[in-house]
Amino acid sequence: MREIRTEIQHGDCLEILREHHGSAFDLIVTSPPYADRRKNTYGGIAPEKYVEWFLPRSEQFLRVLKPTGTFILNIKEKAEDGERHTFVLELILALRKQGWLWTEEFIWHKKNCYPGKWPNRFRDAWERCLQFNKSRHFKMNQKAVMVPMGDWAEARLKSLGRNDIIRFDSQVGSGFGKNIANWIGRDKAYPTNVLHLATECGNKNHSAAFPQELPEWFIKLFTDEGDWVLDPFAGSGTTCKAAHELRRNSIGIEIIRQYCEIASADIAPAEYQLLEKGPRYGKNNGKRNKSLH
Repeated sequence: MREIRTEIQHGDCLEILREHHGSAFDLIVTSPPYADRRKNTYGGIAPEKYVEWFLPRSEQFLRVLKPTGTFILNIKEKAEDGERHTFVLELILALRKQGWLWTEEFIWHKKNCYPGKWPNRFRDAWERCLQFNKSRHFKMNQKAVMVPMGDWAEARLKSLGRNDIIRFDSQVGSGFGKNIANWIGRDKAYPTNVLHLATECGNKNHSAAFPQELPEWFIKLFTDEGDWVLDPFAGSGTTCKAAHELRRNSIGIEIIRQYCEIASADIAPAEYQLLEKGPRYGKNNGKRNKSLH
């Protein structure tokens, strides 16, 4: 059986990735520091500075990603002074100018988000998972993430009408059409672009851990066994752990040594590598912003 490598590297991904060969990774899946979040842990990056901070790093992501690879960015804009900040939208436009194709937007619906009340909005129950690619021809294993057909199929497919056994175009002129008969005898269907997952409930000693099922789903969809996965903001190593269990090679880069040690202990056997590449993301040398999981 082929050996699977898992490396946790300590430092800033901007500096570490400069030393990596180009076109090395099949998938990059990460959740970077959100603007002005987890200041006590990561220092904080102002929304107005976020695009400027992110683009040199995404330039390296673009370089090290294979032409058939995919970049998944989990991120959420904040609300400030009664309105949503636009830094995520500005980042999407800037990434397109940098050479990325904005291929898809997945929504992570947090099934167990905690209650809350604000005077001018409701609680957040979702986050973006933005898909970017270098080309329109990328690896995608759609069958690997198929879901059960559901209870509707038994009743709906039992008695088909005349319009169910041909491609029947929408009557509202939308251009969409369907052939219900194509699903007879099938027990699975392709999923939507909404992922219904609970937030991380276990204590991972990290301020922003996301559920392992999230990177796991994208790893199944966009890679094969033996492929290479990168998480440049690795946090406590959830992405690398998911990759390891799915028999993918992976590298996680994390700027806080403590999280490197947590990730290394949680992923066994793993090749643990510490690289000293500078301590903080933000302007303040004593603090930084949120990392991945």
